[in-house]
Amino acid sequence: MSFSQRLSAGYYASLHRDIRARMAQTGVDVLLLDSNDDVIYTTGFSHYTTERPVVFALTQENAYLLVPELERHYASEQRAAAELVVYFEFPGRDRPFAVLGRALGDIKGVVAHSPGISLARVPQIGAAFPNAQVRSSGIVGEMRLVKRPEELALQREAARISDSMVSAGVALIGEALRTDSQMPTEIEIESYIIRHALDTMYREHEDIMLVQGIAGGLVYAGQRSAFPHGMPSGHRPQRGESIILSLGCRVGGRAAESERTFILGEPSAEQERFYNTAREAQAIGTAGLVAGATCASADDRALGFIRDAGVGQYCLHRVGHGMGVMFHEPPWVEGGDDTVLVPGMVCSSEPALYVPGLGGFRLSDTVLVTDAGPESLTEFPRQLDEIIIA
Repeated sequence: MSFSQRLSAGYYASLHRDIRARMAQTGVDVLLLDSNDDVIYTTGFSHYTTERPVVFALTQENAYLLVPELERHYASEQRAAAELVVYFEFPGRDRPFAVLGRALGDIKGVVAHSPGISLARVPQIGAAFPNAQVRSSGIVGEMRLVKRPEELALQREAARISDSMVSAGVALIGEALRTDSQMPTEIEIESYIIRHALDTMYREHEDIMLVQGIAGGLVYAGQRSAFPHGMPSGHRPQRGESIILSLGCRVGGRAAESERTFILGEPSAEQERFYNTAREAQAIGTAGLVAGATCASADDRALGFIRDAGVGQYCLHRVGHGMGVMFHEPPWVEGGDDTVLVPGMVCSSEPALYVPGLGGFRLSDTVLVTDAGPESLTEFPRQLDEIIIA
């Protein structure tokens, strides 16, 4: 074991200082964050989201983590970067936010919550802090756009493992073809790849952060791969079909994905044409992830190429999305997002073609925006002769 997934106490102390500075600039006295991803980002505590509130509360002096009694030991075991405030149950005779309100005291300034909080929780916050002004604040969401060096180390490792997941799937499929064995089903291929990712982490990592969706993805072949988010099924991929391995993992609660389309056997002229068009569009999408450019411009360049090639009717989605604590998070590499790309942002690049009756043709990389240009953290081969499984 040589790679630690856990970020240090010093990392969280530095992060909290930066959040507090933004709170002071925007007039926020208490900041409340209740989403699973925000809690991971600010405390390192990972949990299964249920109806029971888990809330990070930050003031200029203190950091608290509101948890139900059944999570107390688990939060301590994970060394959550906050003082625990514990309530018994939900909905509770003693309401969770009332317990938090007593811990923080009589707040007369601004209590801010994340913009995505449940509407049902807003009046509960108001009742817990009756003398405060309650409003939303997106300061942590803005901070999450740009990754810190410690986060990037986790995402680089997640990208390495994601590439190895693709390799594991190719090896399994190739072995079945070479030996004329029964081809595993899409579900069996996915299960094998997930086991490979987890085995890699437990063999090579320490302090593993167990998160929802720690490893997985989509495996879909033939005509079903023309559905962008087709779930794995009992279909056994056949010679002559294309197959998409859309895979990723989260290391230390930080995500990366690697995705490739493969042809089982010699590609047809149609498969070759659509694959090469998708590959070129993806290269253009990646090249557009340049500091100073906008997300919209990167999307326009790649999707414009697809439309100019006369296959726009087979393009069903944007170029990509941000990645960090979540697989999908801002910024959105899409024509409606004018966010300016800056060094430290991490985005996917995955324009694709979905041809009914034939299959899907999609490649995705995890791309870091740098001062020197886009850096693909995933490196699995992509040339036509490299994605044929013979």
